[in-house]
Amino acid sequence: MQNKGKYYLTTAIAYTSGKPHIGNNYEVVLADSICRFKRKEGYDVYFQTGTDEHGQKIELKAQEAGVTPKEFVDKVAGTIRELCDLLNISYDKFIRTTDEDHEKQVQKIFKRLYDQGDIYKGAYEGLYCTPCESFWTESQLVDGKCPDCGREVKPAKEEAYFFRMSKYADRLIRHINEHPEFIQPVSRKNEMMNNFLLPGLQDLCVSRTSFRWGIPVDFDDKHVVYVWLDALSNYITGIGYNAEGESSEQYKKLWPADLHLIGKDIIRFHTIYWPIFLMALGEPLPKQIFGHPWLLMGGGKMSKSKGNVVYADDLAAFFGVDAVRYYVLHEMPYDNDGNATWELIAERTNSDLANTLGNLVNRTISMSNKYFGGVVADKGAQLTPEDSVVDEDLKKTVTGAYAKVAEKMETYRVADALTEIFGIFKRCNKYIDETEPWVLAKDEAKADRLSTVLYNLVEGIVIGASLLEPFMPETAQKIAGQLNTSLRDFDRLQEFGLYESGNKVTDVPEILFARLDMKEVLAKEEEIATAQMAAVQAEEGASGNGDGNENKNDSSVADGVIDIEAKSEITYEDFAAMQFQVGEIIACEAVPKSKKLLCSQVKIGSQVKQIVSGIKAYYSPEEMVGKKVMVLVNLKPAKLAGVLSEGMLLCAEDAEGNLALMVPEKKMPAGAEIC
Repeated sequence: MQNKGKYYLTTAIAYTSGKPHIGNNYEVVLADSICRFKRKEGYDVYFQTGTDEHGQKIELKAQEAGVTPKEFVDKVAGTIRELCDLLNISYDKFIRTTDEDHEKQVQKIFKRLYDQGDIYKGAYEGLYCTPCESFWTESQLVDGKCPDCGREVKPAKEEAYFFRMSKYADRLIRHINEHPEFIQPVSRKNEMMNNFLLPGLQDLCVSRTSFRWGIPVDFDDKHVVYVWLDALSNYITGIGYNAEGESSEQYKKLWPADLHLIGKDIIRFHTIYWPIFLMALGEPLPKQIFGHPWLLMGGGKMSKSKGNVVYADDLAAFFGVDAVRYYVLHEMPYDNDGNATWELIAERTNSDLANTLGNLVNRTISMSNKYFGGVVADKGAQLTPEDSVVDEDLKKTVTGAYAKVAEKMETYRVADALTEIFGIFKRCNKYIDETEPWVLAKDEAKADRLSTVLYNLVEGIVIGASLLEPFMPETAQKIAGQLNTSLRDFDRLQEFGLYESGNKVTDVPEILFARLDMKEVLAKEEEIATAQMAAVQAEEGASGNGDGNENKNDSSVADGVIDIEAKSEITYEDFAAMQFQVGEIIACEAVPKSKKLLCSQVKIGSQVKQIVSGIKAYYSPEEMVGKKVMVLVNLKPAKLAGVLSEGMLLCAEDAEGNLALMVPEKKMPAGAEIC
């Protein structure tokens, strides 16, 4: 494999305020699949991830836990790293912002920027949001609340150092305009330009005196370096950057990063603050910043209060690591949020992994053992013109897959790349139906043709497994082991016939993915959700927040206002394709063995639709009957917990996940169109 040069990938570093959920872990799985793919293409890859460990929030959480901040972050950082290892993340460095070499370089960076006039000392008087660790002006608030999280802000005044952001704003705007690939997807770039850069940047507070858990400003010990200058610098300090000069050879080799992978919720800090810091240091900017969407659970954000937070270790223990990796990669759209439920993961496992892939490998090995004692030999036999046609079509599909997959991966369309790979396995299954090996086996004169068919299947599976390795590494290796061969480098995937003729497959094929019983899946989900809710209630009780007043300062109160992430614009035609009508609930019952679901019979005009909704925590079946509700009626039917749902009830959701049905303001007949 020809060396194609270096490839440096960085991710957002996980904040050590608590255990990350599967939506957080999605980012490192995505990064890992990209890095593994690049390695197989011949790149010298360096992959850095890690943890962000300073700040007021950490200091407060440590106090609540009765431990020092360092003890607190040591424990959480250990958990985060364990989850990375569990998910088979092939990082080259796991950096912690409490690492001594990182802290020393942050102090040097701060001093250099101060000495050159980019940082100056002043006083900050403004409105502070503790969860976001951000100061805001009155004009930036949304109905008096933090514009990022919707929570309450409090007046604060303190001496602080500031970074002159406006000094570099025009230069950053020019860079973005001259490098259209710099921020992807395009919707993220437009958001940053229109909402932040073009209106004008204010100077940024880069130190604090109101807490101590941070890197000290070494020439002014009242101050600690504020989180953004600290955390964002890890991408260069981790590879040997030295603000005083003499950066390491590794830094000179790797920087700038080829891809900086982050979640869409923190894109402002990484596409505005971080590039400007680099400009001030005289360092090149990352080649590309990709803001990936969120993985939602059941269509909503994960929240402990909703009982829908899902952790990677729970999923991996039940479904297996590679099944979890496959689901989060395959079901995440390029630009829009993805959705996960235990049921959806199980359905995808059964259809794609157990049936399309696992059954194919098992059948092929079993037939090779049954008919030829496990020996796979290419006899080159084609008995009819149709044999030639189906063989060539199989070979064309298999050898043409790499180019298609590589094209998708070039723009990080990982879900589409996986679809192309599974196209190989689907074509192999179709090939079995076309050639009917069990029929060929009945005629001794067709033995060579049967051998050729099985050889072609094995060769197709090997090429497919080699492409699959970056996404499902353990599964790909298991397939290669059962076929008694090695996975191939990508420069050998456009050749068909490299499997050694006469090789012998394993005697007893291993079941790669067993089919899952949906009742067992839902029972496990219910068990974990119940335990999670009990833990939340115990935590609330221990902290004295169970008195009914826990939301008095929260954005979820009735008269509060919430800002949500804007979705991509749609056309009128997109909207017109959706049919909304008023429905009347004439019957409702709880879905058996489900803690969340209600099944409603909804009268819409002269017809009745059955609709399953996750609102059991907010409405009893008795409350539902007789309500006039707003319904999306032309949603494709789907099964939830084994029950068919033929539409969707529209609800509003506050910041804490509390739901309220949307109802007509005035009396309307069932079936009235909502337009």
